[in-house]
Amino acid sequence: MEDHKIVQRNIALQREWYGEPLGDRVRRLVVAFDVSQAYLAEVLGISAPMLSQVMSGRRAKIGNPVVLARLIMLERKVLTPEVAAGSKAAIRAALEDVKNARPTVSRDAFPVGAGPDDQAVLAALREVAEDESLVDAAERLDTDFPAIADLLRRAGKGA
Repeated sequence: MEDHKIVQRNIALQREWYGEPLGDRVRRLVVAFDVSQAYLAEVLGISAPMLSQVMSGRRAKIGNPVVLARLIMLERKVLTPEVAAGSKAAIRAALEDVKNARPTVSRDAFPVGAGPDDQAVLAALREVAEDESLVDAAERLDTDFPAIADLLRRAGKGA
Protein backbone atom coordinates (compact mmCIF):
# COMPACT_ATOMS: atom_id res chain seq x y z
CA MET A 1 0.00 0.00 0.00
CA GLU A 2 1.30 3.48 -0.79
CA ASP A 3 2.46 5.62 2.12
CA HIS A 4 -0.26 8.24 1.74
CA LYS A 5 -2.94 5.52 1.65
CA ILE A 6 -1.54 4.00 4.83
CA VAL A 7 -1.57 7.41 6.51
CA GLN A 8 -5.16 8.07 5.38
CA ARG A 9 -6.26 4.66 6.64
CA ASN A 10 -4.52 5.24 9.99
CA ILE A 11 -6.10 8.67 10.41
CA ALA A 12 -9.52 7.17 9.64
CA LEU A 13 -8.87 4.51 12.29
CA GLN A 14 -7.84 7.21 14.79
CA ARG A 15 -11.14 9.01 14.15
CA GLU A 16 -12.99 5.78 14.82
CA TRP A 17 -10.98 4.79 17.90
CA TYR A 18 -10.23 8.17 19.50
CA GLY A 19 -12.96 10.45 18.15
CA GLU A 20 -10.57 12.50 16.03
CA PRO A 21 -7.03 12.27 14.65
CA LEU A 22 -4.44 12.09 17.42
CA GLY A 23 -2.39 14.78 15.69
CA ASP A 24 -5.22 17.27 16.31
CA ARG A 25 -5.50 16.29 19.95
CA VAL A 26 -1.76 16.47 20.56
CA ARG A 27 -1.34 19.80 18.75
CA ARG A 28 -4.03 21.35 20.98
CA LEU A 29 -2.10 20.18 24.05
CA VAL A 30 1.20 21.56 22.71
CA VAL A 31 -0.47 24.95 22.25
CA ALA A 32 -2.47 24.91 25.49
CA PHE A 33 0.52 23.99 27.64
CA ASP A 34 3.01 25.98 25.53
CA VAL A 35 5.47 23.08 25.37
CA SER A 36 7.42 21.37 22.65
CA GLN A 37 6.19 18.15 21.13
CA ALA A 38 9.30 16.43 22.55
CA TYR A 39 8.51 17.61 26.08
CA LEU A 40 4.88 16.57 25.73
CA ALA A 41 6.10 13.11 24.67
CA GLU A 42 8.20 12.97 27.84
CA VAL A 43 5.19 13.92 29.98
CA LEU A 44 3.07 11.26 28.29
CA GLY A 45 5.77 8.61 28.68
CA ILE A 46 6.28 7.94 24.99
CA SER A 47 9.31 8.59 22.78
CA ALA A 48 9.27 11.76 20.68
CA PRO A 49 9.64 9.78 17.42
CA MET A 50 6.73 7.51 18.38
CA LEU A 51 4.54 10.52 19.20
CA SER A 52 5.49 12.07 15.87
CA GLN A 53 4.52 8.89 14.02
CA VAL A 54 1.14 8.73 15.78
CA MET A 55 0.50 12.41 15.09
CA SER A 56 1.35 12.12 11.40
CA GLY A 57 -0.70 8.97 10.91
CA ARG A 58 2.29 6.77 10.16
CA ARG A 59 1.10 4.76 13.18
CA ALA A 60 -2.57 4.27 13.91
CA LYS A 61 -2.67 3.85 17.67
CA ILE A 62 -1.10 4.51 21.00
CA GLY A 63 -0.24 1.00 22.09
CA ASN A 64 0.34 1.72 25.77
CA PRO A 65 -2.93 2.36 27.66
CA VAL A 66 -1.07 4.35 30.33
CA VAL A 67 0.08 6.83 27.66
CA LEU A 68 -3.51 7.20 26.45
CA ALA A 69 -4.68 7.71 30.03
CA ARG A 70 -2.11 10.48 30.51
CA LEU A 71 -3.21 12.13 27.24
CA ILE A 72 -6.79 12.20 28.49
CA MET A 73 -5.65 13.49 31.89
CA LEU A 74 -3.88 16.39 30.16
CA GLU A 75 -6.94 17.16 28.05
CA ARG A 76 -8.99 17.42 31.21
CA LYS A 77 -6.42 19.56 33.00
CA VAL A 78 -6.60 22.10 30.16
CA LEU A 79 -10.15 22.77 31.34
CA THR A 80 -9.23 23.63 34.93
CA PRO A 81 -9.73 27.34 35.56
CA GLU A 82 -6.10 28.15 36.42
CA VAL A 83 -4.64 26.29 33.43
CA ALA A 84 -7.29 27.72 31.10
CA ALA A 85 -6.37 31.20 32.37
CA GLY A 86 -2.73 30.58 31.42
CA SER A 87 -1.22 30.48 34.92
CA LYS A 88 2.38 29.36 34.40
CA ALA A 89 2.48 27.77 37.86
CA ALA A 90 -0.76 25.85 37.25
CA ILE A 91 0.47 24.70 33.84
CA ARG A 92 3.77 23.47 35.30
CA ALA A 93 1.93 21.72 38.14
CA ALA A 94 -0.51 20.05 35.74
CA LEU A 95 2.31 18.78 33.52
CA GLU A 96 4.26 17.44 36.50
CA ASP A 97 1.16 15.84 37.97
CA VAL A 98 0.47 13.94 34.75
CA LYS A 99 4.14 13.11 34.18
CA ASN A 100 4.36 11.55 37.65
CA ALA A 101 0.97 9.80 37.41
CA ARG A 102 0.97 6.03 37.38
CA PRO A 103 -2.55 5.33 36.13
CA THR A 104 -3.76 1.77 35.87
CA VAL A 105 -6.23 0.70 33.27
CA SER A 106 -8.62 -2.19 33.70
CA ARG A 107 -12.11 -3.11 32.69
CA ASP A 108 -13.44 -2.01 36.07
CA ALA A 109 -11.49 1.19 36.66
CA PHE A 110 -10.65 3.81 34.09
CA PRO A 111 -8.04 6.17 35.53
CA VAL A 112 -9.44 9.46 34.33
CA GLY A 113 -12.95 9.33 35.73
CA ALA A 114 -14.59 12.09 37.68
CA GLY A 115 -11.93 13.08 40.17
CA PRO A 116 -11.53 16.26 42.19
CA ASP A 117 -10.34 18.22 39.14
CA ASP A 118 -13.33 17.07 37.11
CA GLN A 119 -15.76 17.97 39.84
CA ALA A 120 -14.31 21.49 40.08
CA VAL A 121 -14.59 21.95 36.32
CA LEU A 122 -18.17 20.66 36.25
CA ALA A 123 -19.11 22.97 39.12
CA ALA A 124 -17.48 25.97 37.41
CA LEU A 125 -19.35 25.25 34.17
CA ARG A 126 -22.65 24.99 36.05
CA GLU A 127 -22.01 28.38 37.65
CA VAL A 128 -21.66 30.17 34.32
CA ALA A 129 -24.36 28.46 32.24
CA GLU A 130 -27.78 26.86 32.49
CA ASP A 131 -28.08 23.09 32.03
CA GLU A 132 -29.89 23.52 28.71
CA SER A 133 -27.15 25.84 27.40
CA LEU A 134 -24.44 23.35 28.35
CA VAL A 135 -26.25 20.50 26.60
CA ASP A 136 -26.84 22.70 23.54
CA ALA A 137 -23.15 23.67 23.44
CA ALA A 138 -22.21 19.99 23.74
CA GLU A 139 -24.34 19.14 20.72
CA ARG A 140 -22.69 21.91 18.69
CA LEU A 141 -19.17 20.78 19.60
CA ASP A 142 -19.74 17.04 19.42
CA THR A 143 -18.37 16.52 15.91
CA ASP A 144 -15.20 18.58 16.18
CA PHE A 145 -14.45 18.41 19.91
CA PRO A 146 -15.97 15.23 21.38
CA ALA A 147 -14.04 15.34 24.68
CA ILE A 148 -15.18 18.90 25.42
CA ALA A 149 -18.71 18.02 24.32
CA ASP A 150 -18.73 15.11 26.76
CA LEU A 151 -17.63 17.37 29.60
CA LEU A 152 -20.31 19.96 28.77
CA ARG A 153 -22.93 17.24 28.51
CA ARG A 154 -21.98 15.86 31.94
CA ALA A 155 -22.10 19.35 33.44
CA GLY A 156 -25.47 20.00 31.83
CA LYS A 157 -26.99 16.79 33.14
CA GLY A 158 -25.69 17.43 36.64
CA ALA A 159 -23.60 14.25 36.54
